[in-house]
Amino acid sequence: MIFFMPLRIAFKALGRNKMRSSLTMLGIIVGVGAVIAMIAIGSGAKARIQEQIASMGSNLLIILSGSATSGGIRWGHGSVPTLTVEDAKAMGNELSAVKYAAPVLQGVTQVVFGNQNWSTITFATTPEALLIRDWPVVRGRPMTQAEVDGAAKVCLLGQTVAENLFGEMDPVGQVVRVKKFPFTVVGVLSNKGQTTWGQDQDDVVYVPLTTGQRLLFGSQFPGMVRSISVQAIGPDSMRLAEEQITQLLRQRHRLRASQENDFFVRNLTEAFSAAEESARVMSILLGAIASISLLVGGIGIMNIMLVSVTERTREIGIRMAVGARGRDILYQFLVEALVLSLVGGVIGIILGITASQLISQFFKWPTLISASAILLSFFFAGGVGVFFGFYPARKASSLDPIEALRYE
Repeated sequence: MIFFMPLRIAFKALGRNKMRSSLTMLGIIVGVGAVIAMIAIGSGAKARIQEQIASMGSNLLIILSGSATSGGIRWGHGSVPTLTVEDAKAMGNELSAVKYAAPVLQGVTQVVFGNQNWSTITFATTPEALLIRDWPVVRGRPMTQAEVDGAAKVCLLGQTVAENLFGEMDPVGQVVRVKKFPFTVVGVLSNKGQTTWGQDQDDVVYVPLTTGQRLLFGSQFPGMVRSISVQAIGPDSMRLAEEQITQLLRQRHRLRASQENDFFVRNLTEAFSAAEESARVMSILLGAIASISLLVGGIGIMNIMLVSVTERTREIGIRMAVGARGRDILYQFLVEALVLSLVGGVIGIILGITASQLISQFFKWPTLISASAILLSFFFAGGVGVFFGFYPARKASSLDPIEALRYE
C-alpha cells in the first residue's frame, strides 16, 4: 500500500502532460530497443559461427603439402606433393593425441546422371574422413574400408549434388558418371550448409581414395595426397596433436634441423574460435553503442523532471505544509522517474524484438533474442531512471516549504 499510493500519484502526474511524458520516454524506448536488436544481431552471428564450427567437424586439423618456388614466384601450400597415404596411417596409428587421420585427394569433376549434369568438388578419401567431419549418411550407407582396398567404383553424394541430379528421386543404387567413369551411389550425406566464407559444403562427392587415385586424379607421384584431415582426441589435445604431427612428419620426411617444414598444419577449430570471439566482441560493442541511447534518454528524464519540479513547486510546498517529509517528496519523484523509464523500457523491449525479427526476415541476417538481454535492458532502463531522476527528486525534497508556498 505504501508503494501503490506514490505509484498512483506518479501515473496521475505524468498523465497531466501525456505528450511531454511520451517524448521523454522516447529516448528510453529507442535505447532499450536498440540494445536488444544489437545484442540479437551479435548473438545471431555468434550462433551461426558456432553452427559452422560444428558442421566443419570437432577438433579438426588440416595438414597441407608443401609450397614451391619457381622463377622467384612462390606457389601456395599444396603446390608440391609431400604428403603420402602412409603419413596419414602413421598419424592414426602412432600419435596419442590423434583420433582419426584421413588422406585426401580432391578436384573439380563433372558428374552426370541421365540428361542432368553438375560440376562439383570430388574428394577421394577413406571412411575416417566422414568421422572426422561428424558427417552422417541420411540415405543409404557410408563407404567401407573394403571398398577403398578394392578400389570400388562407389560414391557418396552431398545434398546439393543429389538435388541437382536427381530432384525428388532416390539416388541410392543409381549409377552416375564421374569423369566418364560409372560410379554407383551408395549413400547421400546429411545437410551441412555454408561455411563463413560462403562455400556450399553439400556441393561434394566422396569416392574411395584408391579409386580416385587410379581413375580421377591420376598422379605421376603414386601414393601422394594433397592434404590429410585429422581429428584430435579432444579440444584440449589440439596443441599436442599439432606438435606430434609436426615431429612425426619431419622425421618421416627426413628433414634436418635447419630445413623448413615441407608441410603446413592448419587448426580450423582455432580459426573458427577466433571468428566466434570476434562475433562476441562485436555483440558487446554493438550493445555498448546502443546503450548510449539509454544514457541520452536518462538525460531527457532528468531535464523533464527538473521542469516538473519547477512547475509543481507550490504543490510540493502544500504537501510539506500538511506533513509530508523530505524523504516522501524524494520518494515520490523517484517513483515518477522510475515509471517513465520502466514504461519506456517495456515499449522498447517490444520494439527491439520486432526490429530483430524484421532484420532477420528482410535482410536474412541471423538474430538471436535472449531472455538475459531483455532482462538486462529492462533493469538497466530502471537504473537509468533512478540515477538521472535522483537529482531532481533531491532538489524537490530540499525545497523550503515557506518559499515553495510563495512560489508563483
